[in-house]
Order: sequence, then structure tokens, then C-alpha cells
Amino acid sequence: MIKKTSRNEMRLARHLRIRKNISGTPTHPRLNVFRSNAHIYAQIIDDVAQKTLVAASSIDKELKLTNGSNIEAARQVGTLIAKRALENKIVTVVFDRGGYLYHGRVKALAEAARTAGLKF
Repeated sequence: MIKKTSRNEMRLARHLRIRKNISGTPTHPRLNVFRSNAHIYAQIIDDVAQKTLVAASSIDKELKLTNGSNIEAARQVGTLIAKRALENKIVTVVFDRGGYLYHGRVKALAEAARTAGLKF
């Protein structure tokens, strides 16, 4: 019988393949996205120092979301992460989609962060 790999295992393989080439530096930190069924999370990470510089998610009380798993929530998280990054003097980042397709919620978060002032 053929064993079918799960979607998450395939996503993790894609993520590792991407992470071989993408790394966050102090001048260009990495904007990482994690998407669960219920929420979406974004972090700006300096991989050299191994520190999370800025984080935002659909769980944040500041956003007051009723549903954290739709495109509108992803847009709000994108603008929030960009706002927090600009407060910490982070302007340019490297986008890490986490193995997810650049589509739907991930795309909405990225475009909202771009329109709010982040460059990637």
C-alpha cells in the first residue's frame, strides 16, 4: 500500500527547502508566517541573534477579532506587524511564507504589511 504524506509534512518539507536559502540578519530580519485553522501568526526574527524582534497574531487583544481565520484577520495582523516593526525601526524584511502557498491569508498578510510600510 502506498503511504500518502500529510499536507503538513509536505508543508514542512517545503519550509525546510525555503529556509536553506532564507535567513534573517540584523539589517534584514525574517518575517515568518504561521497559519493554523483558527488563527494566523507573524513574527520578525533575527536569525543571527536567534531572537524574535516583533510579533503579532490574530489572538492579540488589540485587534478585537471575532474570527481569526479569515482574510480580513490576516490583513489586520499584517498592518499590526508592520506598525510594530516600524516602531522598532525595522523597515526591510525577508518574507518567509513558512511553506504555505502565497495565496489567501498568507498573501493578504504580506500585502497588508507592504502597504503599511514594510519593504520586502
